[in-house]
Amino acid sequence: MAPENTGKGLRETATLGGGCFWCLEAVFDGLSGVLSVESGYSGGRLPNPTYEDICGGDTGHAEVVRVSFDPAVITYADLLDVFFAIHDPTTLNAQGNDIGTQYRSVIFYHSPEQKNAAEAAVARLVAARAFDRPIVTEIAEAPPFYMAEPYHQEYFERNPRQPYCQYVVSPKVAKFRKQFAARLKS
Repeated sequence: MAPENTGKGLRETATLGGGCFWCLEAVFDGLSGVLSVESGYSGGRLPNPTYEDICGGDTGHAEVVRVSFDPAVITYADLLDVFFAIHDPTTLNAQGNDIGTQYRSVIFYHSPEQKNAAEAAVARLVAARAFDRPIVTEIAEAPPFYMAEPYHQEYFERNPRQPYCQYVVSPKVAKFRKQFAARLKS
């Protein structure tokens, strides 16, 4: 998908999964150049899945975020740098205590350029020996995206005191803010 000119600048889409979408959404929401972040489901067999459907791990969907961004402000490669910094791409179908195929590490690309950038990002990380174990991130063409239920959208922002948010999401957001301070929205 080539950048789309919306009349307000360019807009491109990235679809990424790296564990619970609440974590990813909270991080990408704070990134300069990101126009919107939507939590949803992608990569499975069931049309229009619900959260209850995907929680069983039988639908093949991953919890993902659809990130709309301005490529004149932040590149797709920059988004991938953040993505690989905020989750563990070496654990198959799991992130921490979140276990199941719905929590897998996945990049759903929207263009040949995004595919190449994703493959190059993984190759750079492997060459740099950035992780002690092999990267298992799936790289696949973007399948249909299904928006998650409204209560999942902006979950961390609306529920910062919820225990999962305090113990899982908040530390990821803090790590992101420290590591990428120069890229935060003002």
